[in-house]
Amino acid sequence: GGYNFLKKCLSNKINPNQVIKTIEDSNLKGLGGAGFPTGLKWKLPRKEPAPRLMAVNADEGETGTFKDRFCMETDPHRLLEGALIAAWVVEAEACYIYLRDEYPFINKILKTEIEKIEKEGLTNHCKLIIRRGAGAYICGEETALLESIEGKKGLPRLKPPFPALVGLYGCPTIVNNVETIAVIPTILKRGAKWFSSIGKPKNTGTKIFCISGNVNNPCNVEEEMGVPLKDLIEKHAGGVVGGWNNLQA
Repeated sequence: GGYNFLKKCLSNKINPNQVIKTIEDSNLKGLGGAGFPTGLKWKLPRKEPAPRLMAVNADEGETGTFKDRFCMETDPHRLLEGALIAAWVVEAEACYIYLRDEYPFINKILKTEIEKIEKEGLTNHCKLIIRRGAGAYICGEETALLESIEGKKGLPRLKPPFPALVGLYGCPTIVNNVETIAVIPTILKRGAKWFSSIGKPKNTGTKIFCISGNVNNPCNVEEEMGVPLKDLIEKHAGGVVGGWNNLQA
């Protein structure tokens, strides 16, 4: 069923406001850490004059974090369809995927798969561009990321103005994390109620948790928001090596 929803968008069987409404009703928030409501983020640049742009934050530099890597290496088309849907909603001419340079194998995967969907004519409304990160941890911050894409030193910008108003190359720009974008097609296919019914009130949906270190079964696991730490470590990671007495904080 990949790209079926994108095709529905491109053939105008659905309009951008309907997509935004579904994302808002799902209560999807930014899964990169900031937790900003995704539907609201998409609304803001639509009020600004074209041209508009988009950036996907794939700079994943946090220690022990490999959720975005998992999304991109196991199911890259979920990310690519989500990005193209988001770009269609905000009418972005180009989408820059800012990829951590320590992931050269993912760079190869994405280039190969992007070529395939270009041949299918699914990227005519938005050019997908992979931009390699330069290894600076700070470039995971959205405005430093934009500076780096522009070829400048990766330092955060003063806000306001926010990227949705003045972003990449001075254009209105949405910046979303890989995990946020990758869940978009599933929400649109299954419906807002499905996603918002998972988790806790005001903290709904799922999240990929990365569990590593001194546990018996290091893993990536997608769980509901609000899952207790004890459940993650015992149920999914097989417990702490040597027992709970060895857990430190």
